[in-house]
Amino acid sequence: MVAMLSRPTLVLNRVWQPVGVASVARALTLVAADRARIVDPTSFQQYSWADWAKLVPQEDELFLQAVTFRVRLPEVITLSGYDRVPRNAVAFSRRNLYARDHATCQYCGVQPGTANLTIDHVQPRSRGGTSTWENCVLACLPCNLRKADRTPAEARMPLRKAPVKPNWQPMYAYRSAKIESWSKFLSEAYWNVELED
Repeated sequence: MVAMLSRPTLVLNRVWQPVGVASVARALTLVAADRARIVDPTSFQQYSWADWAKLVPQEDELFLQAVTFRVRLPEVITLSGYDRVPRNAVAFSRRNLYARDHATCQYCGVQPGTANLTIDHVQPRSRGGTSTWENCVLACLPCNLRKADRTPAEARMPLRKAPVKPNWQPMYAYRSAKIESWSKFLSEAYWNVELED
């Protein structure tokens, strides 16, 4: 059930522009609080929580098992009172850094898993380096130990690519999520870019 609750749901603003992605748990919370409506991606009909809970999932549809009934998983919701588009910036965070670097060491190219990766400051913090998109990369534990408190040039460990701030996309952290019904709400150009990753 936890896996179902963390599945991605496309979030549209009041004028049906994509503004982000929420987990199913968050989407259902917004709908139950009457701050959003569930959108059926086939008919484009909108549902309140009471109406959605009455629908019986078809055999091929994903669902959550409640105590006395099953609830279809929403794929798209629209917010009731939000008509803006988020600012064009990807927040600097550990999660987004892992997404930008594809969970790959930027020195040796290995993908040892998130537990064996760390954030490395290209210009060490002890020398005034800051925690920014342009100064932080992922490094495996052996590379991080080898580089230590030096610059890549001093450690003779060139970066595979220069760290840059990523271009904004509403679902940057969910680039790997490819839910077909979302293509009806995203531009063709955006959808094609998403599918390339």
